[in-house]
Amino acid sequence: MSAAGSPCAERDPILPGATLGILGGGQLGSMFAAAAKRMGYRVEAISDVADCPAARVCDRVHVGAYDDPAFLAEVGRGLAVVTFEFENVPAAAGEALAEVTAVRPEPRILHTTQDRVREKAFLVARGFPCAPHRVVRSRDELGAAVAALGLPAVLKTAAFGYDGKGQLKLAAAADVEPAWAALGGGLDGPHALVLESWIDFECEISVVAARGLDGTVAAFAPTRNAHAHHILDVSTAPAGLPDSVLATATDTAGRILAALGVVGVACVEFFVTRDGRVLVNEIAPRTHNSGHLTIEACETSQFEQQVRAVCGLPLGATRPVAPAAMANLLGDCWGADPGRVPREPDWAAALAVPGVRLHLYGKREPRLGRKMGHLTAVAGSVAEAVARVEEARRRACRG
Repeated sequence: MSAAGSPCAERDPILPGATLGILGGGQLGSMFAAAAKRMGYRVEAISDVADCPAARVCDRVHVGAYDDPAFLAEVGRGLAVVTFEFENVPAAAGEALAEVTAVRPEPRILHTTQDRVREKAFLVARGFPCAPHRVVRSRDELGAAVAALGLPAVLKTAAFGYDGKGQLKLAAAADVEPAWAALGGGLDGPHALVLESWIDFECEISVVAARGLDGTVAAFAPTRNAHAHHILDVSTAPAGLPDSVLATATDTAGRILAALGVVGVACVEFFVTRDGRVLVNEIAPRTHNSGHLTIEACETSQFEQQVRAVCGLPLGATRPVAPAAMANLLGDCWGADPGRVPREPDWAAALAVPGVRLHLYGKREPRLGRKMGHLTAVAGSVAEAVARVEEARRRACRG
């Protein structure tokens, strides 16, 4: 039994004034904390580093190891509920916290979604469409997977991959051996590789959705996502796709959250193929980079929705207020080449673009490819919103 008490008590709403916990100290935790504190909650982060973005906003940061159950249990006893801000932590960390308090979404969901082998098995078992794939645990199995799926294909690590890390495209037979050498050397236990067929997609979209304690699902409108060097570059809403595609993605996301039993916010990423099929790519049991534009563009942001969902409150309206775009700000904008002193971007020039909002995460060290912040704009059309954030970013980064 958790610290919440009886099963009935575990279903009662957690009201403002309570202390919420966030597992992880990154920018998603910082934005969750900002939303929760505006609503009257205290927020404490659990992080393995003290100097983290969440430290700027949270009432307290507990610093310790994610694999230290005694530390986690001690912290958890003072929290009304804990949620995730990133998934690359041991699922056992969530389990240790669940011994003493409510954890939402449940740790078993983190266990499923943080490993591509388990995630693909979940999707296939429940009939959710995804790319053809094979699990690979040896060089011979990779050869058999290539023979079965054909090339091109993408070889991915099962765990700890994000922003394009831990995956390589196999365009031709000559790519197989180097890819195996790069990714296959450290296979152990469940951490296998996954070979996926290459999807010649029209675009990538994502659906951020919340599911409450009562099973109610509220989804934000799908966002269309453009990537650069495997990192999300620009997200836009509305996505500019046929209503049938948008409806399929929204319905699929809701059914995935229900099948997993999510209480909280999760994001489902999709490929939209040139013939209109909608294939699940990945699931993240947390708020998402592509949902940042909801802060300005929707009646309820993804972060307020996360607070509402994990606290057992009624979910907020997800209606968009205007077309919107978000552009990521990477460390590259600081000129963060190795051996070069970073320069501060020209924020005044960026903010001179009408309708642009700046969000910086408080990370001290800019590095190439590191997400340091983002820009958003709402406008009369998606094209205008994109033009504004891209112009603002160009000015900030000095061209």
